[in-house]
Amino acid sequence: MTGDHGHAHGHGRRRLSQRVRHLLTPHSHDSADKVDSAMEASRDGMRALWLSLLGLGITAVIQAGVVVISGSVALLGDTLHNVADALTAIPLGLAFLVGRRAANRRYTYGYGRAEDLAGIAIVLVIAGSSALAGYEAVNRLLHPQPVHNLLAVAAAALVGFAGNELVARYRIRVGRRIGSAALVADGLHARTDGFTSLAVLLGAGGVAIGWPWADPAVGLLITVAILFVLRDAAREVYRRLMDAVDPRLVEQAEHALLDTPGVQTVGALRLRWIGHHLHAETDVVVDAALSLVEAHSIAVDAEHRLLHAVPRLAGATVHTDPATAAGADHHAPLSHHR
Repeated sequence: MTGDHGHAHGHGRRRLSQRVRHLLTPHSHDSADKVDSAMEASRDGMRALWLSLLGLGITAVIQAGVVVISGSVALLGDTLHNVADALTAIPLGLAFLVGRRAANRRYTYGYGRAEDLAGIAIVLVIAGSSALAGYEAVNRLLHPQPVHNLLAVAAAALVGFAGNELVARYRIRVGRRIGSAALVADGLHARTDGFTSLAVLLGAGGVAIGWPWADPAVGLLITVAILFVLRDAAREVYRRLMDAVDPRLVEQAEHALLDTPGVQTVGALRLRWIGHHLHAETDVVVDAALSLVEAHSIAVDAEHRLLHAVPRLAGATVHTDPATAAGADHHAPLSHHR
């Protein structure tokens, strides 16, 4: 008995020391750390935009020089396309800057939705690019024009493809890492411009072997490809506007809640994106015999587990329901929010 009693005291001291260390150790879900994380994500997004703008600007300048010496209308269209893609960095950059503003009594969730508005603008630019590409392809098919210095045109087309693909991969990677659907959509747009550059290359090859219709025909095919990418980008932005999340994130959150000691079942569970971060609201059922303090402790533990289990989750509201009071008049829930 003494040994068991001593073991119990030792176990209790360890739990006490663990709680003390937990209180004294900084956690990633502290409010100040959340702000720092959001600022870091915004800085990463701005860096991606500036580097992309520089890369596409250099690409457009090289292509413009070849346009002057070759008279290639196809390459001119591709150059203008690259310029338009570079300019999409402006509304997205403004959205990142607006998103840094702190929440207030009017915008209680902050300004993260500005990126969703920028995503709409980017989708419209992609749509305009596809319309312009289709128009130029049909116009060149009806009114063929001679192209000079085909080797220079081919080289410029390769430069355009390489520049756009590098920018696209960088934007998409950063956008997914920081949770920015608008930046991902912008990366997909850059990828469409790379395909347009390949159309110029194939068209130049066709003209070289005596097929003057090759360039506009391939241009029409690329227009169709751009429309497919437009569909993907529009769907991603639409889902973000409609508060859609990956179902796997919901499953991760449910598992974290069910693994919380004291949680019997999980009721409603909602996740939504606001800017770069997720926010959660959930109802959990606990024993009706628990005191208010005990129920609160379970809510705190559940929130803690959620913040560690779900990537990019910045805050959670945990609402506890007594197991035997579902639907009763004396239903007295408890919420915990950070």
